[in-house]
Amino acid sequence: MKKPVAIALSTLLLSLSASALAADPVRDRQSILAMQGDYTVDFAFDETVLLQPGYERQAAMRSGGDETVIVVEDTPTRIVLQHILVDAKSGHVTKHWRQDWFYEAPTRFEFTADQTWHVRAIPADTTRGAWTQCVYEVSDAPRYCGTGRWDYTNGVATWTSDLSWRPLPRREYTRRSDYNALSVVNRHTLTPNGWTHEQFNTKVLRKPDGTQVELAREFGFNDYLKTTEVDFTPARDYWQATAGYWAKVRGHWGGFLSKAPGVRLKTKVDGMAMIIPLFTQAGDVQEGKPIADADIAKVFTDWVEVAPAEPAAPAAARTSR
Repeated sequence: MKKPVAIALSTLLLSLSASALAADPVRDRQSILAMQGDYTVDFAFDETVLLQPGYERQAAMRSGGDETVIVVEDTPTRIVLQHILVDAKSGHVTKHWRQDWFYEAPTRFEFTADQTWHVRAIPADTTRGAWTQCVYEVSDAPRYCGTGRWDYTNGVATWTSDLSWRPLPRREYTRRSDYNALSVVNRHTLTPNGWTHEQFNTKVLRKPDGTQVELAREFGFNDYLKTTEVDFTPARDYWQATAGYWAKVRGHWGGFLSKAPGVRLKTKVDGMAMIIPLFTQAGDVQEGKPIADADIAKVFTDWVEVAPAEPAAPAAARTSR
């Protein structure tokens, strides 16, 4: 009985070794960096599979905007990309979401409860040869992370995450309260005209006792199309003026998200209690006004705290679904 087990284990280890040898972090970095640039973006979300009796399919969502993606940090194992929206008519700038990429990350934060993210170790076989993408709110508050490998089959560069949790997007929590988490697989693909972000979402009600009710599945498709028809100068000017300020903000968040247990926000789910003062301070910096480090720290003291230690929970509550 022992010999077949030993053979199986040996085969698994060889498979993992081959996977690690196949990893090409240099090529992967080039793929991630290829997402920088100027884009017209189309956002589409459609509920597909309905999973509960009486549940009615919600109306499809369609929106869009013009967005530039700026490289903030670029090292062999970490890349930071900042998205900034520009209104083509008025030139108004809005700092948008941020995506950080980590090669063979040892940990990541995971959305575990309302306004709460716990920092957890990533299993070695999951992170080996893989990139972990972490996504952040406009205030640089955490949203979600996913871990996966880049694949280049047939010359198509595609990264696919594992299954992970994320909080409801603004388009949902502003109009419904029948679920409180999304179970998601994300996929990024480079295309001849830019890149795409596909989201395979399941809308889930997570209950305090650890049980879960899946309401519906949803497919999201964000299409980033390269453009030369929009003037993104206001976005680049904004970032040049405020990059140092936002680096300090990221530093404060890093103090909570770089180690266990993680972070809990004391704001309402919309996060405006932090968004407004941080955006106001950034606006002052853009106008040349000094902002004391203590003023940034006060926003965090008022609205952010260390996450409570994770309680022992049923297995169903600790998995990604």
